[in-house]
Amino acid sequence: MRTLLLWCLFVVIGFNGFGQTTPVDTTKRIVTAEDWRVRPWKEYQSFEGKFKVYTPGDFLLAVDTVQTNLGKLAYHMHVYHNQQKFAENVFYMITWVDYPLGTIHQDSTELLDEFFKASMDEAAQNVRGKVAYSGETSLQGYPGYLWRINYKMETAVIKTRVFVRDNRYYSIQTVTVKDLAINAASDRFFDSFQFL
Repeated sequence: MRTLLLWCLFVVIGFNGFGQTTPVDTTKRIVTAEDWRVRPWKEYQSFEGKFKVYTPGDFLLAVDTVQTNLGKLAYHMHVYHNQQKFAENVFYMITWVDYPLGTIHQDSTELLDEFFKASMDEAAQNVRGKVAYSGETSLQGYPGYLWRINYKMETAVIKTRVFVRDNRYYSIQTVTVKDLAINAASDRFFDSFQFL
């Protein structure tokens, strides 16, 4: 998991100029690919991942196999990098991984709580950020956790929702600048995610 996280963080942190922003004038109406009122978002379905989501652009797919103390785990990453100048979010990401049967399960409430919090803490540590908020959530009856990490000297934000469905772990994320931390595109992305 550490290799995958480091790869994703390299993409996020390595974005040239990200976090070096001037204040955003949110009163001006700028049309971007994210504005679904002007340009419809695409429904993306992953039959292997057993989910669907609406996205403003095409995902790049990658699989990273990592040797862990549980054996080899294949992390499946779906990443859309929005390169528009006034993008509400720079990255939209979905990652999923199947853990060995019996390792994690959606009914193990106490263990899941520890697992979710450890994932959040590691994510914050990897970007040298601070957790701004966190809490429990659920999706279609499956348990989850959400958090926001402020990083890059409080100029950038990673929003994350994670879920466990049977032995599969899902992570849904957006990355943006702090001035746009509350944006409709993030809400649409997160709210459109559904299990198949």
